[in-house]
Amino acid sequence: MSHYFLARALESVGLTERDIETVNTSDADIVGLFSSSSTEAVAAWNPQLSTIAEMPDSQVVYTSAEIPGEILDMMVVNTQTLADYPALGHALVGAWYEVMALVEANDEHALTIMADAAGTDLEGYRAQLEATYLYTDPAEAVALMESPELLDTMERVADFSFTHGLLGDMAPSAGVVGIETPSGIFGDESNVQLRFDPSFTQAYLDAQ
Repeated sequence: MSHYFLARALESVGLTERDIETVNTSDADIVGLFSSSSTEAVAAWNPQLSTIAEMPDSQVVYTSAEIPGEILDMMVVNTQTLADYPALGHALVGAWYEVMALVEANDEHALTIMADAAGTDLEGYRAQLEATYLYTDPAEAVALMESPELLDTMERVADFSFTHGLLGDMAPSAGVVGIETPSGIFGDESNVQLRFDPSFTQAYLDAQ
């Protein structure tokens, strides 16, 4: 996802990856790499981004806020597994919104546990949350999944994946893999490998 993000950032100023020299590195090394005199820029996420942003002569020039709805963190469950065990889908959605309620309530105990899991302290984690858009409202999450814009985004991601060889050397086109949302299907309808199903979130919303 960092690679996709970098490509979108370059595109925003009329550049492409051909205009720069890129070096792949791990999250563990990226803070140290930024300190190197040979490094002009890095694509990073929190908590490393927070550390880099506090370093001398650093400046955040582009964030995922510039491309809302494109950089999505998701939990993905096998379609057949959900069909066989729908209670799993309902439990996962319920757990998510229970956690979101704790975040919205600024529950210090819960946030401290999350901060520790994220490798930072409470203050640092709160700073990360301020820079992260969370779908705390289930109605908003349903609207996202049902929006035509999501399908457009998935097509953009598929094109990027094809161009960069992420779909395999034998992939004939970006549409070799089907992606389904309530707005329609991009790609091969006989080979749908990713589905956005708002029914579990809608069921949670209806039960409130």
